[in-house]
Amino acid sequence: MTPLRGTEPLVERLSAAIRDVPDFPRPGILFKDITPLLADGELFRAACDALAAPYDDEEITHVVAVESRGFILGAPIAHRFGAGFVPVRKSGKLPHVTHRETYALEYGSDELEIHADALRPGDRVVIVDDVLATGGTAAATCRLVDALGATVIGCSFLVELGFLSGGEAIAGRRRHALLVY
Repeated sequence: MTPLRGTEPLVERLSAAIRDVPDFPRPGILFKDITPLLADGELFRAACDALAAPYDDEEITHVVAVESRGFILGAPIAHRFGAGFVPVRKSGKLPHVTHRETYALEYGSDELEIHADALRPGDRVVIVDDVLATGGTAAATCRLVDALGATVIGCSFLVELGFLSGGEAIAGRRRHALLVY
């Protein structure tokens, strides 16, 4: 992991850099805004390194990241591994033939898609997203990877909202979160 300036541990620096935005995107939701963390180049690099580190010896071939903040974290992690980057997007956003899964959010439901030719059997995948909340998005993304015959080695999240029990939706999957609230 890239060393940080200062003496505060990484978890404390990450937590201090993430701001809470009440009632976004809907009333009653407390949104974890990671943009201040992203604006700090040193902290952003350290967060990406820490998200990737548990999988350094896993021969990862692809990083699958979820729209849109997952893309921001997933691309540098794929670069670190020398792996391919595969975007998972909301329905209708990918230009080629896709595979689709419905998922539940803490504030509704939607659909995710992946290109049908993005992964193959034998590919070894880490799924990356900014937040694990209810687990619907993560579970749908795991199902998308499974449907293409690739292997989910694990899931890596910047933040896990433990009080929402999202880990239950991906029970049996290896998961890693830098911050748990």
